[in-house]
Amino acid sequence: MAHIAPTNFSNLPTTLPELRPGRLGLARVKPARFGLAHLQQRRLQASHLRATTEPLESQPASPTTDEQSGKPDLVEDKKEESSANQEAGFVEFPNKDMNRRIALASSFGAVGLFFSSRLDFGVSLKDLAANAVPYEEALKNGKPTVVEFYADWCEVCRELARDVYKVEQQYKDRVNFVMLNVDNTNWEQELDEFGVEGIPHFAFLDREGNEEGNVVGRLPKQYLLENVVALANGESAIPHARVVGQFSKAEDRKVHQVTDPRSHG
Repeated sequence: MAHIAPTNFSNLPTTLPELRPGRLGLARVKPARFGLAHLQQRRLQASHLRATTEPLESQPASPTTDEQSGKPDLVEDKKEESSANQEAGFVEFPNKDMNRRIALASSFGAVGLFFSSRLDFGVSLKDLAANAVPYEEALKNGKPTVVEFYADWCEVCRELARDVYKVEQQYKDRVNFVMLNVDNTNWEQELDEFGVEGIPHFAFLDREGNEEGNVVGRLPKQYLLENVVALANGESAIPHARVVGQFSKAEDRKVHQVTDPRSHG
């Protein structure tokens, strides 16, 4: 038998060469050596990585209350509701701001309505009588005249006061406006002369004091306005000479004697 010499494995390399593919085949590359120091360093890095990633057991998480757990849901619900309203085309406004705006608008509207009612509907018969031209003066100044027979208790007279006031303000420089209270006994002769049976009774006189016609009772403002325009323009006739509407009976007057017989009130 042939004698085989023992192989000395200490002379063998501890690592195998790393082979990489090349153009002409497998090319030899420089082998990677791993020593003891390199392995210890890898172990330290792995233990440090586990320590930083594992949760700390010494710090228990604080329990969440119902209110805290419910807040995210409420926020999400509000976001979903807001997005749904925006998709539907609705614009959201803060409730408090909207209520303030509505309150301010209502306040301004109420104030405006109050002043408009005072300016437009606040005209009384006493106001008309205070601004009226005395009857004797109207017969002498050469202007056409509108004589209104009225009473403070006459409902229709009070209703028409606003219309009379508006027409008077337009033509008071060209036409006399006279107010005669049927409760004043000083005007008994005029009541008979103009044939007053119902009030309000409007008599339209030309520049010489001759009656052109009369309008009695509740009638549209246009009737009064058109007659006054005819008088102011000096026309020979008025468009509404004999018109009667709903009126109060002059027989229901409450007669009283005034201190001043020249008073037209």
